[in-house]
Amino acid sequence: MSDSTDKVCRDCGEVKSASEFWRRAGSPDGLAYYCKPCFKVRNLGTRRKRSEREGRQERRFIPRQETPEGMKFCLDCETVKPLDDFPRNRNTGDGRTTYCKPCHNARGLESRVRLHGSTRHYHLTRRYGLGSAEVAAMIDAQMGVCAICLTPGPEHVDHDHKTGRVRAILCFNCNGGLGQFKDRPDLLRRGADYLEGNVWKPTLVAPGVYRLPS
Repeated sequence: MSDSTDKVCRDCGEVKSASEFWRRAGSPDGLAYYCKPCFKVRNLGTRRKRSEREGRQERRFIPRQETPEGMKFCLDCETVKPLDDFPRNRNTGDGRTTYCKPCHNARGLESRVRLHGSTRHYHLTRRYGLGSAEVAAMIDAQMGVCAICLTPGPEHVDHDHKTGRVRAILCFNCNGGLGQFKDRPDLLRRGADYLEGNVWKPTLVAPGVYRLPS
């Protein structure tokens, strides 16, 4: 459609040029039913209703600003920042998210708390398939202590990295220690022997030939 074609806005009733309407492939003339100012008002009303329905605070409308090349305006903190300060998003025109990294993270935290009750519950269900209530029940079954060193207050879920099966709830040190020993019982046994004074050394069986301990 030519930009010189006039059209009547269904909301304000004014006759305006086609350039005052957004493109809309589904309409007969290829233009939106409402002019850009009226469309903006309708869009704000829709966001306000959605915020009220979801119990969120309404975000006031902030007009986009012209920014230098390589920079972008964050709608939350209202600051112009370099593109590298915005997370990547291949679905947007500039390949970056609408909000800078701190604001993006804050929005993600708010969503996780609102939808899942806490970030801990969100991560537990996402990674281990267990909710915070199930983890608390496992800790109670362990009498409130680490399954290895018996230190009170374990918080870290230990799982088999091959099968994904959750084994127990450990303290930070024991959980990290298993990881350092690569979850290998043979290395843990050798470590225990070493601490007890049984140092494993290779045996000379021929000139230049050594036999390692089994």
